[in-house]
Amino acid sequence: MTISAGVSHEETPDDTDPAMVDVQNDISFGLEEVNEVLSELIALQADRKAKDGELLSSRLGIGGEKPETYARIGARYDLSRDRVRQLHTKAVGQMIRMAQLTGHRAPAVLGLRYPLGALDRQLVRALLVETYATDTDLAANELSYLKLRLAGHAATDAKRIAGFVTQRIAAWQKRTNRRLTKLHDAEPRATGQLSPWLAQADWPRGGAPAAMPTSSARTVDRDDNGRGRFYLDKVGRDVPFDSGLEARLLWILNASKLVETFQEQPAAVGHDLDGAERFRYPTVVARLVDGRIVLIDVEPLGHVGFHVNRVKAAAGRAYAHANGWGWLVWTGSRIGVSDLLARPVDAAIERTLRDLLAHGPVRWSALREVRAETDLELLDFLALVLRHGWRWDRAPFRLSATPSHRLGT
Repeated sequence: MTISAGVSHEETPDDTDPAMVDVQNDISFGLEEVNEVLSELIALQADRKAKDGELLSSRLGIGGEKPETYARIGARYDLSRDRVRQLHTKAVGQMIRMAQLTGHRAPAVLGLRYPLGALDRQLVRALLVETYATDTDLAANELSYLKLRLAGHAATDAKRIAGFVTQRIAAWQKRTNRRLTKLHDAEPRATGQLSPWLAQADWPRGGAPAAMPTSSARTVDRDDNGRGRFYLDKVGRDVPFDSGLEARLLWILNASKLVETFQEQPAAVGHDLDGAERFRYPTVVARLVDGRIVLIDVEPLGHVGFHVNRVKAAAGRAYAHANGWGWLVWTGSRIGVSDLLARPVDAAIERTLRDLLAHGPVRWSALREVRAETDLELLDFLALVLRHGWRWDRAPFRLSATPSHRLGT
């Protein structure tokens, strides 16, 4: 795969109106191949030092969850934000050296996607599109640097280009703030985008909704300087966000006449992931002008099938319905979970995957063979995973047909 693969629009998320960008054409198995390579290297690093593996996975979002801030990771290990950054930088350096010394396949795979002969602007554009489509803005600098170094770029070049990526994200955030002063021009477009999504929301049966929280439940890193923020007049204050996808949703809610008010990350929703208690902060709860309340979580389209995210979605749905609220997973695309469930998939491809799963879990090498022999696309794969309740684990890839129970989405 070359640098141009998967880049569908002439403009990137940094210089386009965020309400107009759809991620569906920018997700691919190519991105999953990159993630599989990174997960292999992180696993090797974890063999040397387990905490390094945990730190790298948490910061880079390798397992399918969103990247965490250094402050939040530090709170978990009782370390300062700067100390976590130092440990992460050291672990990344060791991982790059290990890949170079051991003859790992990383340079071959990533070198095709981020070629040495590409211009800076081409690499920046490709990395920005990937960042937006995977909701990984918090770790954009680290991921960009790591991908480029593993592709064979010199450290100074990788650092420069990764810096350009973060600069373009910051510039986009500033332009978004300026656009918010012209909300009357954006209202029809925002409402037009929100209406079909509200039609996909999963609403509870009967009962008055519980009162909406008036403050964020996220406290450890609420003011972390790695997060973006802009002033939204509907709530009368600065609202923080972790990514361009989150900012786009907030922009739509703020501009749409269907929404009365909203609160970002209103609750810490607990869930059990293979016996371990975890917490997730759903992106926003919104009260509509008709009195209904809906809890909305941003999950990029390409990630809605991961087991960890389906577990979180099931917990979010249960929490929302317990409060009399609707539940919605917002994918950053015109395509939602219900659309994926209804998506037609070639029967021969479906039979091939089912036959493989009948003999046990499917690994990445086996899926790569299926892709080489068929026209399997990532959206088709997502549709099958959701439709059949298969378990898709990431880092490393593992597809299983034996989930303990069917999860809500």
